[in-house]
Amino acid sequence: MATIDEQEQRRRRLTAWRGSRRVLARVGADGTLGERLAALAAGAASVHDPEDWTDVYGGGVVAVLERRVAGLLGMEAAAFFPTGTMAQQVALRCWAERTGVATVALHPLSHPELHEGGALGAVSGLRTVHPTSGPGLPSAEEVREFPEPFGTLMLELPLRDAGFVLPSWEELTEVVEAARERDAVVHIDGARLWECGPHFGRELPEIAGLADSVYVSFYKSLDGLSGAVLAGPETLVEEARVWRHRYGGQVFQQYPAALSALLGLERELPRLPDYVAHAKVVAGALAEGLAASGVPWFRVRPEPPHTHQFQVWLPYGSEVLDEASVRQAEETGVTLFRRWFAGAGGTGLPPGVSVTEVTVAADGLEWTAEDVREAVAGFVGYLAR
Repeated sequence: MATIDEQEQRRRRLTAWRGSRRVLARVGADGTLGERLAALAAGAASVHDPEDWTDVYGGGVVAVLERRVAGLLGMEAAAFFPTGTMAQQVALRCWAERTGVATVALHPLSHPELHEGGALGAVSGLRTVHPTSGPGLPSAEEVREFPEPFGTLMLELPLRDAGFVLPSWEELTEVVEAARERDAVVHIDGARLWECGPHFGRELPEIAGLADSVYVSFYKSLDGLSGAVLAGPETLVEEARVWRHRYGGQVFQQYPAALSALLGLERELPRLPDYVAHAKVVAGALAEGLAASGVPWFRVRPEPPHTHQFQVWLPYGSEVLDEASVRQAEETGVTLFRRWFAGAGGTGLPPGVSVTEVTVAADGLEWTAEDVREAVAGFVGYLAR
């Protein structure tokens, strides 16, 4: 539970971010209840008939969303889940029963290993192994030569805690082929799969089609309220619906989340390639600004970014960096960075180094490289205080 001081700090940050005239990305979750409800009500009719009946344990607009996502990914079927954690657990459990091997191979920085409290083992009885300890997804050689059997290879695209990194298309196809050679199925953790197309030079169905199943999120890249979809073969999805109920995910009504997901698909999905392209401009200007600023050391990771998100590392404590970031927003109306974390996500940061995640979305398209360099200079000035 958050302390009173933590709650006050969050209010301060939200007030500063919302009051900024210039930001790289505005996040719907920063809004008030009234703002989010009003936005949903105003946009809902553009994606679904408001005279339709509400969903009850699925159906209605939820079924519309499922069919839409299955089509976008080129999959036979899809099932809506209240959370990606649940969707992915169910998928991996189903595959373990089908392959007869309850071992999942994944990267040690993947979401289930860092952000789910050991749920794969504690709740689903699955065991995880790591074919690689490198900064990116495993290579085909690492998958082929891994000494232990596994039934499923899970690939997180992009790998968020390593810096939103992606392999090349050739590397990805080769690692999938290596898993097939071991008679393993392939599941894609595609929480942020929506923005991977520009890096691979491929459309979503071709990317998703490499895998046996894929999960996608709606509240990250698409700025939805919540929810996720698991897509794959019809038989797998039907089995997943049974397990969704057993896991407590058969929610009575989910139309707000489904409507917001449809709005994200309508509004944000077509713009993601522009965000990805401009993130390269922003990241390059950030690196130039930091190099000219006199900070003792920094890293932009990866450079250039693979998606519209990337990391920045600086050799200061997270509290110092947070204070400089929020003061810049409060006093100048410019939000360059949001939150900083010390050693976030087990990424192997050296002692005394903190990391932040930078997202470039619609508002960020207005920034020129010079705007970014000026904001960096201003930020470092606050840091020097």
